[in-house]
Amino acid sequence: MSKEIKPIKLGVLISGNGTNLQAMIDRIQEGTLDATIELVVSSRPDAKGLRRAEKAGIQTLTLDKSIYANPEQADLVIATELKQHHVEYVVMAGYMRKVHDPILAAFPNCVLNIHPALLPSFKGAHAIQDAYDYGVKVTGVTVHFANSDYDSGSIIAQRALNVEEGWSVDELEAHIHEIEHELYPDVIEALAQGRVHLEPSSRRVVIDPIQ
Repeated sequence: MSKEIKPIKLGVLISGNGTNLQAMIDRIQEGTLDATIELVVSSRPDAKGLRRAEKAGIQTLTLDKSIYANPEQADLVIATELKQHHVEYVVMAGYMRKVHDPILAAFPNCVLNIHPALLPSFKGAHAIQDAYDYGVKVTGVTVHFANSDYDSGSIIAQRALNVEEGWSVDELEAHIHEIEHELYPDVIEALAQGRVHLEPSSRRVVIDPIQ
């Protein structure tokens, strides 16, 4: 008899279009992602991802620039709201702000980020353009635990992409996003299944094979 999987409760942080958020919504609706999205938090009131959340009946919270003038205070507000919604994992999905101690301490080893390159290469907000300009032949996507050091948390999963000759940077970005929309829900499903383990004596993450 297979073990019953209890859906994990997510809080998703966004800043823009919310395509990764939509990929999660779609997988949940398809029944291939054992999760619920309890709250979507946006750093921008005009983020398209807010409309995606509202269309799916998900509660949203928007913080404007004035609140972010004090990043620690903003993150305390976010952490409090996430806790009130009984969130178990915080999922950064195109969230263009660094998370600070109020969120990291409230959700230890439970804050995830996705990065459009193979970390530790090409950190930062312009990873796709940076990799393209460097002329790499292989790049990809990384899902990692977030910590206080930008783009440096323990790597959970990576998926590589061979860069074809003649691709424009827009074509590269489109292929990167295709991988993101598959890999991020896959990682969250592995978390729901209890297959993701952070080794206490190191920064390594182990994912058990599917039984």
